[in-house]
Amino acid sequence: MGLSLKVSIERWPIAGRFAISRGAKTEAAVVVAELADGTAMGRGECVPYARYGETVEGVAAGIEAMQSALARGLDRTALQDAMPAGAARNALDCALWDFSAKRSGKPVHALAGLPDPHPVVTAYTISLGLPDEMADATARARERPLLKVKLGAASGDPARLAAVRRAAPHAELIVDANEGWTPENLAENFSACTAAGVTLIEQPLPAGNDAALARIDRPVKVCADESVHDRASLEQLVGRYDAVNIKLDKTGGLTEALALARDAEERGFAVMIGCMVATSLAMAPAMLIAQRAHFVDLDGPLLLAQDRPDGLRYDGSLVHPATPALWG
Repeated sequence: MGLSLKVSIERWPIAGRFAISRGAKTEAAVVVAELADGTAMGRGECVPYARYGETVEGVAAGIEAMQSALARGLDRTALQDAMPAGAARNALDCALWDFSAKRSGKPVHALAGLPDPHPVVTAYTISLGLPDEMADATARARERPLLKVKLGAASGDPARLAAVRRAAPHAELIVDANEGWTPENLAENFSACTAAGVTLIEQPLPAGNDAALARIDRPVKVCADESVHDRASLEQLVGRYDAVNIKLDKTGGLTEALALARDAEERGFAVMIGCMVATSLAMAPAMLIAQRAHFVDLDGPLLLAQDRPDGLRYDGSLVHPATPALWG
């Protein structure tokens, strides 16, 4: 039996301002897909990302274009070939997982052959800004065990990082440069990360221009983000990266994310699970990848002014698995 599809665009205000090396925003624009057969309904949420040429309207249209295929019985397996990896497929893939769980009465982790999920510690993001601004934001989050520090400015990142470390002397730090560094300042910024005791550096160089990572000593583990999307990306990362940041909006859903995690581990990469700024509906499927991840960054709802009803429960930085009322 085929499924009916409803697509909606939602805008969720961010608490304050979220800034990275490519710019800042004050709201999270998400696209939600709902699939139903008259007795059960499943949902999936995605975040279109301009970095990959996606727009909110284009992603919504891409999902809506699958209406007739879904009505004819398109399933999750066929979806992987019917749509390319990206935000649109993520919303539908996660909605299909949720629908299967609601229809069968079995949770998604059981359908996927995974163990029961448990709470995990997530990173909390410190947005890019002036050193004093970042120090102030860090001071307010200094009791959190894991902080993710946005860097990647044209200059001054060592001072920013030093200010953050002074404000949170005991927190574990991850640095995310969002492709903002260059081969010329790489050594200086790596040295600053070493001095600050940083655990992991995400995407220091632009995707497609990261060959220098194979030639420089990496005193801190380096994680691919923009350089990895799905399993087809893995081969070119060997020798340049030590870890991969899996995001469902890049992989095109939970199905490919699970496969990517397995393949990455087999190749010796550490796994990180990341997110865009979005509601708990987008975080819920990623919690299943978080169970096997070395690093978890699922703080999207914490950055919003408010989350959706039945959202994930956060005890400080400890995030609990989703309830069936939310997803899965």
